[in-house]
Amino acid sequence: MRHISMTPFGRQPVTAGLLATGALAEAPAPQTAPDKWELLRELTTARAAFAVSDRDLAVLSALLSFHPAKELLDDDRLIVFPSNAALSERSHGMAESTLRRHLAALVRAGLIFRRDSPNGKRYATRGQGGQLDRVFGFDLRPLLVRSPEIVAKAQETRVAMLALRRRREMVVIRLREATKLIAWGQEQVPADWQHLDGCALRLQRQLRRRLDADLLADLLAEVTALLDTVRDLVSDQAEDMVGNDAQNERHYQNSNPDNFESEPCFEKQEVRPSETEPATPPAEKVIPLSLVLKAAPDIRDYAPHGIRTWSDLVSVAEFVRPMLGISPDAWDDACRTMGAVTAAVTLACILQKSAQIMRPGGYLRALTEKASTTGFSPGSMVMALLRIENTHAV
Repeated sequence: MRHISMTPFGRQPVTAGLLATGALAEAPAPQTAPDKWELLRELTTARAAFAVSDRDLAVLSALLSFHPAKELLDDDRLIVFPSNAALSERSHGMAESTLRRHLAALVRAGLIFRRDSPNGKRYATRGQGGQLDRVFGFDLRPLLVRSPEIVAKAQETRVAMLALRRRREMVVIRLREATKLIAWGQEQVPADWQHLDGCALRLQRQLRRRLDADLLADLLAEVTALLDTVRDLVSDQAEDMVGNDAQNERHYQNSNPDNFESEPCFEKQEVRPSETEPATPPAEKVIPLSLVLKAAPDIRDYAPHGIRTWSDLVSVAEFVRPMLGISPDAWDDACRTMGAVTAAVTLACILQKSAQIMRPGGYLRALTEKASTTGFSPGSMVMALLRIENTHAV
């Protein structure tokens, strides 16, 4: 038997979900009575799954306020019968025509059910004992019966929203990194940076819009491709920051940037500065500090007040140095030969790969020796760590 609903627009069959077949009347209520306000919050989270708007839910909230208990129990109190004036007052003065529209939307969504009286009014009658005899109004039982479904949909929505937020964060992080690399590359590396900068600006404009999961996935793919292109350009030139091109080309060909411990260890074959003329520190042309911290974030753990300047990085490196087993002499030699900033960047990279480097002190001495002879730049170490981070990024 089909349920017939009396509406201001005439007699219309209710076709929403279980109501159309009458299965709702036979559906068992949940064993535990849900908190009506908690259920409304869950429904607010999952409103897209039930095709209702925030205004529809505002009217549902007003209806729930006429239910006398905190929990939704399967009894006659599930039918509320407020007048239009009372319902409008609790809906913050919503017009009666607007109320009817939102009530119809809640019925279509299968969240409430109309129980109309013969004259179309909402009221209740009581028997001789004072108990409710007949009640005509809005039945909240569909909300009670579908409460497990509402909770499940809300949880699915939260999971999807979290995944969307994480993907958007990844887009922002990679786009910011690409923008910083482009700004640095415009001053250091010859390339078509104007075109790449234009691509970054276009992607930033797209990110301002509200994007669904599919569009955000496409945007993430574009940003990742841009970042890979920029990284390749910067990585190819990273070894040119110190020394001449020929020397650094040989250094790049003969080293493995992903395997820091491949350098020889000269810790037992050290030459004291007093025995030879001190090397002149090279001109320090380093990559941006933010890029160094992106590649080697572990050093931040030893800076309770943060690392905002190169001086901060040098100070933190001096603090971390003994923890890695690097002697004061080895550190002084590195700072004198490489320059304090370059030595600090190198130490940050060593700290990041400390689990794979057996003897950090000997490794630093080997790099110091290289800096005094063929020339050395930590650029390849930073870029290698960045490639590893990008590979592991979700």
